[in-house]
Amino acid sequence: MPRQIPADAVAVLGAARTPFGKFGGALTPLPLPDLGAVAVVGAIERAGVSRDDIEELVMGVNFPGAERSVARQVLLRSGLPQERVAYTVDRACCSSLAAVTAVSRSLRLAESSVALAGGVDNLSRVPYFLPALRFGNRLGDVVLTDQLVVACPHTGVPRAVQAGLEATEYGVSRREQDEWAVRSQQRYAAAAAEGFFERETVPVATTDRHGAPVALARDEVPRPSVTVEQLAGLPTVYDSPTVTAGNAPNMSAGASALVLASMAYAGRSAAGGPLVTVSACTQVSGDPQRLASMPARAARRALSRAGIGLDQVDLIEVNEAFAAVPLVTTLELAGGDRGRAEQLRSITNVNGGAIAIGHPTGASGGRLLMTMINALTARGGGTGVVTICGGVGEAEAMLVEVR
Repeated sequence: MPRQIPADAVAVLGAARTPFGKFGGALTPLPLPDLGAVAVVGAIERAGVSRDDIEELVMGVNFPGAERSVARQVLLRSGLPQERVAYTVDRACCSSLAAVTAVSRSLRLAESSVALAGGVDNLSRVPYFLPALRFGNRLGDVVLTDQLVVACPHTGVPRAVQAGLEATEYGVSRREQDEWAVRSQQRYAAAAAEGFFERETVPVATTDRHGAPVALARDEVPRPSVTVEQLAGLPTVYDSPTVTAGNAPNMSAGASALVLASMAYAGRSAAGGPLVTVSACTQVSGDPQRLASMPARAARRALSRAGIGLDQVDLIEVNEAFAAVPLVTTLELAGGDRGRAEQLRSITNVNGGAIAIGHPTGASGGRLLMTMINALTARGGGTGVVTICGGVGEAEAMLVEVR
């Protein structure tokens, strides 16, 4: 028997994302507002709502590069009324889930009835910085700063090192991480062959390197034929104990967007489909050096807030910032019990994850959420937990129900 709809639930009326492009791939020419608008327009069309009904838009962005007021530009390029409020949030990889949390608060407080939340990043367009050049440079070298050497801005430690050290602490081996990476690729390939990701993606018009128009309709990143043996031959990156380019995701480009509404609005506009709700939106923070276990803390808080146990969860989505993250997260959720952790892993990222799909950091949380919605819908309904790590010891989680 399904549980009563939580008092803090909001409805998801529609969702869409762009295909995720590989680093230096087909989406490279697109500025963030253009890319974000594709996902927003797609989500609105799938939700079947009028643009005039949408009262607020929040977009998560982690690497804005040379862009400014990204959410406001996305709103205008999506054809939404110019009087509507839009703002951009940055909570690193959590950014688009943070946008959903922000919108949920607005809906629960009756400050709006229908709103959009999502995220966008194009890591191929992140510029080099010259922070000292504005007031001149003395005799000697001019140093460029590359934001894509992804390290904690507080400690300076590369993320790959943080994830590898925590995996080692939990007894998660390099071999396990390579095996998880191959699993992600294979599960993605199986789901894609069945048309699963067509429920999420909308094509993007772009240009090739010669300026000719092309359309990207599928994710560019997946490598379904990769083997554990091939991954085992890769060197680790940044002197990480375990993390390689093969068991970590691509630095990608993409956008995600979801139309959310109050339960009252959703009841008035119901089209006879399944009811999709998001509730128990939680945000946690802790030790900046702990990356891989933070999603477990956020998931526990979401479950506690919802008043349900882990055994009542049908599916779990954990962002594969590295293969170490879902492996450590499930082990932490299992209280260190490896048998229980394996059971949790069997329901985690059942259609593959970011290692196969890509990780445009500002958009990934929204992608996790819509993947969960589609996976629960495909199985006839159920309850899922979505969780993601990010930033300087941060994580976000929320409960998803389809009935």
